[in-house]
Amino acid sequence: MRMLKPALTALAIAIMAAPALAQVPKAADGKPDLTGFWTNASLTPLQRAAANKTLVVSEMEAKKIADGTAVAGIPADDPEFNKNARYSDPTKGAPPKGGKDFGVKGYDSFWVTPGTMLAHVKGEYRTSNIVDPPSGQLPFVDPAGQARKGMLGFQRYATGNAPYEGPEETAISERCLIGFGQTGGPGMLSVLYNNNYQMVQTPTHMMILVEMAHDTRIVPIFPTAEKARASHRPATFKPWLGDTVGWWEGDTFVMETINVNPLQAENQAFPLSEQGVVTERFTRTSDKDIFYEFSVTDPVNYTQPWKAELAFYPSPGLYEYACHEGNYGMHGILAGAREKERQAAAVKTKGKSVKGGQ
Repeated sequence: MRMLKPALTALAIAIMAAPALAQVPKAADGKPDLTGFWTNASLTPLQRAAANKTLVVSEMEAKKIADGTAVAGIPADDPEFNKNARYSDPTKGAPPKGGKDFGVKGYDSFWVTPGTMLAHVKGEYRTSNIVDPPSGQLPFVDPAGQARKGMLGFQRYATGNAPYEGPEETAISERCLIGFGQTGGPGMLSVLYNNNYQMVQTPTHMMILVEMAHDTRIVPIFPTAEKARASHRPATFKPWLGDTVGWWEGDTFVMETINVNPLQAENQAFPLSEQGVVTERFTRTSDKDIFYEFSVTDPVNYTQPWKAELAFYPSPGLYEYACHEGNYGMHGILAGAREKERQAAAVKTKGKSVKGGQ
């Protein structure tokens, strides 16, 4: 016993000297409190770049990758795009006729706030949000088809050249109907700017207000997963951001989303079919961190279920997001398309006249 006493004393001293365990704020009902302003801004993409071979990198490697990361398609070494660049400088003049960077350089660096570092998740710097499959890639059923679709979408954004036969041709992000790039979920990703969120938690509902486009998710909370799933609305209802229900699993808040509006589901950061199910999990690990993970099951688009992990950090608040260019500018957009059609028809008619005269 005498031999044990010094050891026990040393152990007690070590415990007292160790850092205090992270304190997780609690709501009035005893659940971890997710209420607050948060951000998930980071330069970590959904899929891992080919140059990055591992999911986890050191802080030094993370800084090197972040410094070399292209933003909105603009290479990091672009001489114009840096913290001092101002594309909207009124003295700069108009861009060259036929330029290919209509959308890419439509913003100067003042507006671009995707974060400055890779995501720091569970104490690790990550090179992709996707953790399963280990490749960090979306396990598409048709990878070549999805690549072509993605390229067409980027060309539309970069050049402004696209079909505009009617209002239906304009993308939902152009009309600011919902935020672009999956910022509002299901599966909430960091995008080019406006990566702030407000969460308000009650015993019966979780509200997530997204800064971009002010998308709002109001999620009813049920006692069990079974009761939550039984409370999904009929499949005929396909709202923006989908039909979401929630429940608690211990200290983790879980949300399940189905029936995302097809106009969103087919054109978001990762496509979803009518069979798609997205399950999101929020675990508050400290007063300054929420561990966020989501998994996707969709046998139409993916060869296997896949999973992504991110983190939310405290944010000072939300900013007003004003975006109506695609609505107020609808007349001009469609009028411009009709003018291009008239010009093309005139050229065609002139060609026929010349040929007939010969």
